[in-house]
Amino acid sequence: MTLVAIILATLAAGIGSVWVAAFLMGLGGGRAPAVMPQRLLSLAAGALLATAFMHLLPEAFESHGEAHDLFITLLIGLVFFFLLSKAELWHHGHEHSHGHAHEHEHHGHAHEHAPRKGGWAVLTGDSVHCFGDGVLIASAFMADIRLGMIAALSVLAHEVPHHMGDIVVLRQASSNRRVALIKVSMAGAVTTLGGVAGYFLVGQLHDLLPYFLTVASSSFIYVALADLIPQLQKRLSARETAAQVFWLLLGILLVTVMSGAAHTHSHMH
Repeated sequence: MTLVAIILATLAAGIGSVWVAAFLMGLGGGRAPAVMPQRLLSLAAGALLATAFMHLLPEAFESHGEAHDLFITLLIGLVFFFLLSKAELWHHGHEHSHGHAHEHEHHGHAHEHAPRKGGWAVLTGDSVHCFGDGVLIASAFMADIRLGMIAALSVLAHEVPHHMGDIVVLRQASSNRRVALIKVSMAGAVTTLGGVAGYFLVGQLHDLLPYFLTVASSSFIYVALADLIPQLQKRLSARETAAQVFWLLLGILLVTVMSGAAHTHSHMH
């Protein structure tokens, strides 16, 4: 039953996020609507931080893991994801780092300077990232079904703006929009492979589950603080700033409400 839930949740997070991204870009005539990426970034940052600090970390610390060891794991995880991010930027060079840093600002023109052959590089990096997301979701499900659902929701939220950028890159590399969508969807489907691998890996190493949850937390915290929030730190009007704060709090509230509903549902059954 847990494996089925992992497969369904990783499909929703991996492929669902691609389709949501494509749908939102369709509303903007093939580009992200001007205000949508900022709102999605704020929502995703709130959801990721709430998931890490209100669910994953408490679950890890309430287990038999030593607090000192878990804090060390959290620190190592943050440093690891920082180095991974640097390696990814170095590998993809100007094409990937320039594009993703500005995709939400330029809405479709972000990758004008990217080489046309760059699509596969983005897909490869995206697939590895999605595989890791799948493992993290599986770790959460192995601790608690409710926790897994929240983790999957958070992954979906932060992957939508990311996949918007990927679709833009692949449309630059290919004139066929449908092919671009299929390619990004295939990369998103790797999330499910990661989920299945994570299910068997965590199942074999159940005593290490608190550490898997802590690593998942470090991933969510790093993405929120190092990737999403810096893109929101621009000089904006008071109204736009209020909107950012609102969507950030909405992300936190969404995770909290979903957690409460899932918890009530699990008790009913």
